[in-house]
Amino acid sequence: MILSGGGFDIAGKEDTFRALEAESQQANFWDDQQAAQKKMQEASSLREIVDVWNALQRRTQDAYELHTLAEDDPNLLTELSQEANAIAAELEERETALALAGEHDADAAIFSIHAGAGGTEAQDWTQILLRMYLRWAERRKFKTSITDMTEGEEAGIKSVTVQVDGPFAYGYLKSERGTHRLVRLSPFDSNNRRHTSFAKVEVMPVIDEDIDIEINPSDIEIEVFLSSGAGGQNVQKNQTAVRIRHLPTGLVVTSQNERSQGQNREMALKVLRGRLYEIEQEKLLVEKARLRGQNVDANFGSQIRSYVLHPYQMVKDLRTDVETGNTTAVLDGEIDMFIDAWLKQQVGELE
Repeated sequence: MILSGGGFDIAGKEDTFRALEAESQQANFWDDQQAAQKKMQEASSLREIVDVWNALQRRTQDAYELHTLAEDDPNLLTELSQEANAIAAELEERETALALAGEHDADAAIFSIHAGAGGTEAQDWTQILLRMYLRWAERRKFKTSITDMTEGEEAGIKSVTVQVDGPFAYGYLKSERGTHRLVRLSPFDSNNRRHTSFAKVEVMPVIDEDIDIEINPSDIEIEVFLSSGAGGQNVQKNQTAVRIRHLPTGLVVTSQNERSQGQNREMALKVLRGRLYEIEQEKLLVEKARLRGQNVDANFGSQIRSYVLHPYQMVKDLRTDVETGNTTAVLDGEIDMFIDAWLKQQVGELE
């Protein structure tokens, strides 16, 4: 087992940990409390990663040495087979964990789903996707709250924004950003014809105020309006809903499901910070690809997965080629096979 290069550069991580440990011994280390705390958290995370992978490497070496003794001993061969299976299972688990080592991977997430062209068809598909993600979060015992939703005129949802709170919520959900395509016999077509619908998923981390992304008050316009429920009925007479426009980028975010104008303003700013962070991440991805001479599709809006319900049953991830014929289970929230495969694919890429 070679634990070096790309995401598996354990020696490099150990060097970084040692450097941070030495820096923490300096007399002025705690002069900047916030910076020092972040460095200590990074050091703790690195130490855990290094210890785990070094222990796995020692187990692999021990198993290799046992192999040289086990050729003529059936009992040792059985023991070796069990240990090899245990190491393989832990390696698979650690590969996924290693892919969740990004700066904000451990944080809560905010995701939005937007119906593509196609009217009621696409809006119904957006509602189906929303249910899929809520069921996935429920399986993981994550807390979810819908912060903004615009319903369709006839059925479905035009757009929806949801906050997900749970360990590594952003780390897992970031694999879902992009365009999702549905092919099915339309329940809204009296001629029962096959239709193709699209919906775009955006995912961003919940970023603490005043760190990572700074928003200049002069760069935003804030508008308040009446929150509305299904059918456009006002759910309250006070103007509690908030819409924020970020002038430099043209981004517009809204929040209307919180109880007060202040809470909606805070939520809208959370979404805006997250979207600005994702824009910066996309720029970094493009630059890293350019420096390495790679042709990498860094467009988070590109099609990532196809869900076919007719003329056959198949869900296929276009990035990893993982597929399943159990479309019912997928649409009921069983999407970990796609998430795990994408995360493992990222280990070592564009490092």
